[in-house]
Amino acid sequence: MITTPLALATLIAGCTALAFRLDYRFPALGKVGASMMAIIFGAILSNAGLVPVSSPVYDAVLGPVTSVSIAWLLLSVDLRDLAKAGPRMTGAFGIAVLGTVLGAFTAALIYGSRFGEDTHRIAGALTGTYSGGSVNFVSVGREVGLTGSLFAGLNAADAVVTALWLGATIMLPMWLGRFYAPVPEGAPVATPPRATDGPDAGNDRPAPSSPPPPGTEPPDHATERDRNHPYFAREGLSALAIGYLVAAGLILVFASEWLAEAVPLIPSIVWLTVLALALGHSPLFRDARGAMQLGSVGLHFFFVLIGILSRASEIAAVGVDVFFFTLIVVGVHGFVVFGAGKLLRLDIGTVSVASQAAVGGPSSALAVAISRDWRHLVLPGVVVGLFGYAVGNFLGLGVAYVLR
Repeated sequence: MITTPLALATLIAGCTALAFRLDYRFPALGKVGASMMAIIFGAILSNAGLVPVSSPVYDAVLGPVTSVSIAWLLLSVDLRDLAKAGPRMTGAFGIAVLGTVLGAFTAALIYGSRFGEDTHRIAGALTGTYSGGSVNFVSVGREVGLTGSLFAGLNAADAVVTALWLGATIMLPMWLGRFYAPVPEGAPVATPPRATDGPDAGNDRPAPSSPPPPGTEPPDHATERDRNHPYFAREGLSALAIGYLVAAGLILVFASEWLAEAVPLIPSIVWLTVLALALGHSPLFRDARGAMQLGSVGLHFFFVLIGILSRASEIAAVGVDVFFFTLIVVGVHGFVVFGAGKLLRLDIGTVSVASQAAVGGPSSALAVAISRDWRHLVLPGVVVGLFGYAVGNFLGLGVAYVLR
């Protein structure tokens, strides 16, 4: 088993790089997407017993690495895109949350006799986590008294089903897109690279002419979309520009954590979003070249870890009924949001991102939007995902109270 922090960090980084490489080089795997492949690699490592259940490396990825990655991604967002999908995304998210609540009641009706007094606890925790992400799972679960092996098993089932649904929301647009309204085009993904001395410096100078590094030449099948894809577009960056981005990301995370301690009623992720958007629209970072690429790499560390935390043994310890309970909640959620999206003539992109914002939270919504090249849906997905942090706890506790 690989247990040393350096080895685990290397393994996570290697899985991320391999996912990107396979996405880039092979068209068929590119349809699956780097995000889903990262989760699969992590799940294989975990369920084969090659990596431990917990590690300080996992804590670092779940904490500062993911936070800095979100800050970088938000620095690259254009607020003008919110006007293109705001009302529709909000409506789609409301439908998604309604689907979660209906799914929780449906699963409780089916499995009520199996779990007895724990039924309302399970339903409440799952309502919270599938209305805004895993952040709400712990808070609702603890509040309703979900403890011991049931808590661990349900947490593992949540990780597995969240990973499965992430894959579904990445793949379903390719299979069902023709039945929905077309996804509106957003802002261009990338512009030709320029040499810069800072995040917004040197815009009037062309990039120096030089051959690409060995092994990075675009394959024969590469299309214009590949060249403009946020994962693969080449950005002209100097060491100074990279230094600015790294410093800005860390400062934003530090400031958001400090403000959250000073004002406990407002979560740190809300402060991080506000501060990152403000800095991203300032003259210094108006062209935060490279922020999308750095953020995408860090985000995929997070998805490798989702796979690692998807351990079948923990689910088996409390019985497969926990897994099926969880699966029913998300299944009903998906039926409601995609069915209503079709009836209301919503585009498949809005439906998919809104659904993932509810089930997986802002980070997962970002992954779906980026994987499918929907840059104009990045900020709306983050916004409704953050809103889910606020409403998820109330909905989870409300469902638990009604069922009790």
